[in-house]
Amino acid sequence: MIPSKQNNPIKFAAWFIGLFLAFYYFNIMFFGITSPGKHYSPFLAEYLNYIAALRWLLLHCSAAILKWFGFTAITNEYELLVAGHGYIQLVYSCLGLGVISFFTAFVLAYPKPHNQKIIFLLSGIVAIEFLNVLRFVLLALFWTKKNDVIIDHHTIFNILIYIIISISLYFWVKNDVAIEN
Repeated sequence: MIPSKQNNPIKFAAWFIGLFLAFYYFNIMFFGITSPGKHYSPFLAEYLNYIAALRWLLLHCSAAILKWFGFTAITNEYELLVAGHGYIQLVYSCLGLGVISFFTAFVLAYPKPHNQKIIFLLSGIVAIEFLNVLRFVLLALFWTKKNDVIIDHHTIFNILIYIIISISLYFWVKNDVAIEN
């Protein structure tokens, strides 16, 4: 049996890989041109810098949660400090843009109706960033940087988030099969 065009796994894989690479490297390129250096664009850095806006949002959401629990938390452009506990510095790799690129590429490439894609995509991105905020809150409260520590919180978070994404995508795709039958 020849697969239909709608459920062609080769077409899906090509779209997924192409979209992932486009999103992933666009984010890296945009970060490069909005950071002072050789290819810096002051206009993009000042008016269209979604990376700085995302960093601001994540830092301020983390600080708000900490304040709700009675902690004193302050932020600046790159850091979150919790009085009496610790601080984190939110660099580009902490923003979750690689994970979001993967998730977005999969959802957009998968053959489902557009309204299902939009709902799942938006709720998934919000969930990913909410988990990221929880990670920042926990790191600011409990993590201390030690030179001899082998455990990397980025790696642990990425493993956990990809497991959660995989489970979510499994049920989202499986739900598609249940609709067809």
